[in-house]
Amino acid sequence: MRLTSKGRYAVRAMLDLTMHSNGNPVRLQEISTRQNISLHYLEQLFRKLRNGQSVKSVRGPGGGYVLARSMDQITIKDVLDCVGENINPAKDILGSEAEVANTVEFHLSKNYFQNLGIIMREYLATTTLGDLARKAKEVEADIQAQGATAEQATAAATEAVATPAAGGLTSGIRNPIGEINQ
Repeated sequence: MRLTSKGRYAVRAMLDLTMHSNGNPVRLQEISTRQNISLHYLEQLFRKLRNGQSVKSVRGPGGGYVLARSMDQITIKDVLDCVGENINPAKDILGSEAEVANTVEFHLSKNYFQNLGIIMREYLATTTLGDLARKAKEVEADIQAQGATAEQATAAATEAVATPAAGGLTSGIRNPIGEINQ
């Protein structure tokens, strides 16, 4: 259960495209510069994103990439699926493992991690690029109002997305998920 740099970079690049597009194509070189991601790596990611129908390429002068659908129709799960990211925590539980370890503990832990995978997929499927773009504007405004430094701004933005309450900021993306009974 690990989100690799491929998934994190794809989400960052798609958010950058969402925030800087304004309906016009954005060049990968611009995203590369702003996000400090290798241009070559972005080209590979955007090829997958294009094949997954999350972005469209625009050729010619002034060309680049645009979102293939509205920012409110592209979920974080869509982005991760396009680039082949698999963060299912139960993906390594194999049938042969069940034959060797057919115990109550094995089945309890297997069910637990399968439920965690369901919750993760649901969470990723209910958060769109639009949700994060709107949250970014709120966080930016709150940070400016508080007169934060660049380091504080980065930390506050990270925490605001990751936790329900960070330094007075409230995450409006999704509520925390409670306990799941087996």
